[in-house]
Amino acid sequence: MKRYHFIAIGGAVMHNLALALVEKGYQVTGSDDEIYEPSRTRLQQAGILPETYGWFPDKITSDLDGIILGMHARIDNPELVKAQELGIPVYSFPEFIYNQSQDKKRVVIAGSHGKTSITSTILHVLKDQNVDFDYLVGAQIEGFDLMVKLSDAPVIIIEGDEYLTSPLDRTPKFFHYKHDILLVSGIAWDHFNVFPDFDDYKNQFSQLMDLTPKDGELTYCEADPLVKIAGENAKISAKKTPYLAHPAVIQDGKTFLETNKGLLPIHIFGEHNLQNLQGAMNICLALGISEEQFYQSIQSFKGAAKRQELLVARGDAALYRDFAHAPSKLKATVSAVKAQFPERKLIAVQELHTYSSLNKAFLPNYADAMEAADVAVVYLDPHAVALKKLELMDEETLRSGFKRPDLKLFTDSSSLKEFLLTQDYGNTNLLLMSSGSYDNMDLEPIKAKFN
Repeated sequence: MKRYHFIAIGGAVMHNLALALVEKGYQVTGSDDEIYEPSRTRLQQAGILPETYGWFPDKITSDLDGIILGMHARIDNPELVKAQELGIPVYSFPEFIYNQSQDKKRVVIAGSHGKTSITSTILHVLKDQNVDFDYLVGAQIEGFDLMVKLSDAPVIIIEGDEYLTSPLDRTPKFFHYKHDILLVSGIAWDHFNVFPDFDDYKNQFSQLMDLTPKDGELTYCEADPLVKIAGENAKISAKKTPYLAHPAVIQDGKTFLETNKGLLPIHIFGEHNLQNLQGAMNICLALGISEEQFYQSIQSFKGAAKRQELLVARGDAALYRDFAHAPSKLKATVSAVKAQFPERKLIAVQELHTYSSLNKAFLPNYADAMEAADVAVVYLDPHAVALKKLELMDEETLRSGFKRPDLKLFTDSSSLKEFLLTQDYGNTNLLLMSSGSYDNMDLEPIKAKFN
């Protein structure tokens, strides 16, 4: 029986990988200094929740087959130091995924935005068509128990993140998967804390494209000017397939794909999602799925969790939740909801939560990102700003950065909640966007306004 120990087991992907290895019959242990829901309950149900939070070098023994190291751990982590002293192999999770999938066809979905949605779309279609495959995706998807699956399947679909690999490896994760087929959806400056130079950030994607093998395939969104340039300049002999948004029409608040067999209703909407859908379709075609099969399966796809997720709706109003936090993601989501329901008022709320979004020097990138909203609201938590050792921006600074003179600012979640509860939602959509939780704001009373 293989034995692996996870350092920083509580992370979204890390705990899912741990659960996937338990499912394979491996013996798994782990440590972390904090574990939140839903990771905590899921690890507990699998019998691998650490008894005590913290780092314990005595857990690291020479009979381990390997250590899987999360980005949350520090380079001087006592368990990591002990593993290095004992000569135990240490893997980042991207390295481990590659180690487990060397004999598979590896499909990597990369891009500053859209990669979770595209990966989720592909997974939904393949499952619906009874294709045997493994996967790694960054969000929970309806119909899938885990975000990671490792089996004897001949192909694996991987969401390829450009963020740093581990404390020991300061290069992007997506390099480690050594793709056969690559999709790049978009390039827009993100992760300001580790890529302070935009040219360096863009270059990571160009390097990734150049790694496409001659018998592989590169598909890229030519609607994104930076991706188009990088794709066209990629120094590869592999097949290149550019794509644009799938043709569609909106009728009475519903999006229909235009196909050779007429209009096809789908649940997702927005120009950005139609680009993602076409990219996913290209990958599915490359894997042997026919157009007919793709169209058959896409009709039941409702999207990934927190990606334009409909929480509740009534006849003339709806509450949506989205993971959007980077400027390009924010603008695409706000624009999509407004375009889908142009006759409805749109109240858009953005929590500035990441290092980039809370950084005053990065703020100008948010210019016009909420232009399509009728009411634009920004929430930021002073405690989160302090933890990141950044300057707390005032309302005028934010108004200038977003180019919204009427921007509303909240720095207390109870005040934000009170504001949202006092709004009239007649013929109105509310869009909540964050990679956080508005300081654990209870959404149930807000959802009740839409019943």
